[in-house]
Amino acid sequence: MEKEKDKERITPGRIREVIREVMSEIPAERKTSESRGSERPGSARGVSENRGYKSRAPVPSGAQASGKTACSVAIGGDHGGFKLKEALKKYLSDELGVVVKDLGTMSEESVDYPDFAVAVAKAVAGGECEKGIVIDTMGIGSSIAANKIKGVRAALCHDVSTARNSRAHNDANVLALGSNVVNPGLARTIARTWLSTSFEGGRHGRRVQKIIDAEKG
Repeated sequence: MEKEKDKERITPGRIREVIREVMSEIPAERKTSESRGSERPGSARGVSENRGYKSRAPVPSGAQASGKTACSVAIGGDHGGFKLKEALKKYLSDELGVVVKDLGTMSEESVDYPDFAVAVAKAVAGGECEKGIVIDTMGIGSSIAANKIKGVRAALCHDVSTARNSRAHNDANVLALGSNVVNPGLARTIARTWLSTSFEGGRHGRRVQKIIDAEKG
């Protein structure tokens, strides 16, 4: 009879209770230490695999409000991207405290997107600005043109996931947007995410270095 009662007491629910009781008694410091020790070497928080590659720091959100030094962003687009460029320029400057360098165009009069995409790309590659944003109707042409400039990694993004990935994994330094693909609200979210996301380094640093090496021929 006693053995049967013991079997009745050992239920899945009771086992979960015991596990919770044991875990609650483990010091927080030990949990943190064990968590850090389980990280895989070469991960974003583990041993770096950058092999000499160094990324530029992300643009801080609300830089002016926090008293930090604001980063500079070159922005440019053709007539199809003019309205979105103007809206995004104001948001970056007023809301995020970013120093914006507008490289045109300055109206909706028909122009050629490569002229402005290349101007932004050169400003970034030459160190005049830390990052760049290029805008046309779909974003495709501007991203292609910008990527012709050595040292530029332009990423065409259409949502938060692509924006975050392009920075965290590819260390993109130019963001391409399509005014017919993203509305002003989404464009602001994408830009904010892209500018504030850090490059993870690790294995991604090794891969970005291979892209840089490929440019050398």
